[in-house]
Amino acid sequence: MRTIDDLDVAGKRVLVRADLNVPLDGGAITDDGRIRASLPTIEALRARGAKVVVCAHLGRPKGEVKPEFSLAPVAARLGELLGADVPLAADTAGESARALAAGLADGQVGLLENLRFEAGETSKDDAERGAFADRLAALADLYVGDGFGAVHRKHASVYDVPQRLPHAAGGLIATEVDVLKRLTEDVERPYAVVLGGSKVSDKLGVIDNLLDKADRILIGGGMVFTFLKAQGHEVGKSLLEEDQLDTVRAYLERARANGVEFVLPVDVVAATAFAADAQHDVVAADAIPADRLGLDIGPESGKLFADRLADARTIFWNGPMGVFEMAPYAGGTRAVAQGLVDSGAFTVVGGGDSAAAVRGLGFDEAAFSHISTGGGASLEYLEGKTLPGLLALED
Repeated sequence: MRTIDDLDVAGKRVLVRADLNVPLDGGAITDDGRIRASLPTIEALRARGAKVVVCAHLGRPKGEVKPEFSLAPVAARLGELLGADVPLAADTAGESARALAAGLADGQVGLLENLRFEAGETSKDDAERGAFADRLAALADLYVGDGFGAVHRKHASVYDVPQRLPHAAGGLIATEVDVLKRLTEDVERPYAVVLGGSKVSDKLGVIDNLLDKADRILIGGGMVFTFLKAQGHEVGKSLLEEDQLDTVRAYLERARANGVEFVLPVDVVAATAFAADAQHDVVAADAIPADRLGLDIGPESGKLFADRLADARTIFWNGPMGVFEMAPYAGGTRAVAQGLVDSGAFTVVGGGDSAAAVRGLGFDEAAFSHISTGGGASLEYLEGKTLPGLLALED
């Protein structure tokens, strides 16, 4: 896989596929981590005299122009971070985009409007997707793939455009791939994996694959209640995937057969409602009241998880331990984050909610070995799947 160091970019128009899919609240960016992660590649291209045309998606407008998904707030924030104005095209690959690309000076950066305003970006029809890719490719001389959070998607800007232009991987993708190789090849052991989030079904593939690779797997978040139910425990009104109970039982049995330690919470924070001000108490994980729902792992579980991480040499964490956005249910996620920091291991925080939790709870990002920008992409890589965006950059 070539990198930007292998490209002659001076005076060339370079289309950079970045991951700028940041969370918004009322039009305001609540976490700019993905924008900041894109800066090194953009700044390196600027410094070498490239005319940088950045493209990205935001949310799921499903092929329609929806103002609430405009990249205008991203253009403004990117400009602040770069210390230079970043003009935003009024479209993705139309007249405005062509004018923007043609008008850039050496070292200048411009941003195209949300790629997903075009149905061709995400289309499963090769011809429709290819037609949009043709229009995007016509805007530039070279292509740089740097949106790791989208490389597991067979989308026009990720998969088809690099087949039409000389291409290379940006620094972010190169770093992400190097990190993921450390989690799959010649892993330093003990290797601990912490999985959270809401649904077991979102993690089936990675659990299946890691049962042959990890030394211990720690389970928290909403998905844990399917594990507890599979063991015969009452879970009250907690999130539950009934259709996954047999699968989970099989995982637990396979873990025992493979000598993989499965660590489940011993206590949970159970509330009367999904609300910060709801009555809540710490209860044993095998004694959740029928009228309560679990919203976090409990304090003893936090200590247990930290203890099981203490001697690990490699740790991958994907998914919060509870509803960390609400203060009463943030303790478990905080305990796991602190456990990673204290372990001294090679620590990887995998994507989206986990990365937001680390920043939202006030941890120094530098305390972790790597904070990934792509949760879904990271998980699919760890499942052993071929990622279209990486495949397109490999030739």
